Amino acid sequence: MGKSTTRHGISIGLERIGTELYLSLKAIGKLTHADYDVITPMIDSALEGIRSPRIKAFIDMSELDGWETRAAWDDFKLGMKHGHQFTKIAILGNKRWHALSAKVGAWFVSGEVRYFEDADAALTWLDG
Repeated sequence: MGKSTTRHGISIGLERIGTELYLSLKAIGKLTHADYDVITPMIDSALEGIRSPRIKAFIDMSELDGWETRAAWDDFKLGMKHGHQFTKIAILGNKRWHALSAKVGAWFVSGEVRYFEDADAALTWLDG
């Protein structure tokens, strides 16, 4: 048998429409501190210079297996830093703990957080 490759990381998409920022994230595998070393400056940079940014986010967790302990702390810090700037977060998942993490995440943001198992429904709600 050949050696298997473990994939993990975060891909990010950013789009500005007026003062609103649309953020799309896809998390794959088990996230590490190194993944957040890459993603955090990108988010900070995207928000720089926008006065009172309003962020709508689509987070695809369908291929997420979890976080290393230090990465979970990085995720928490990112939420505390920018949580008040989110107006809506749609979380796409397919595991029971994905739905639970959406509920926990809602504690740290000022906007609305909803969990979906269908991407089209999530995007429709986000744009509504």
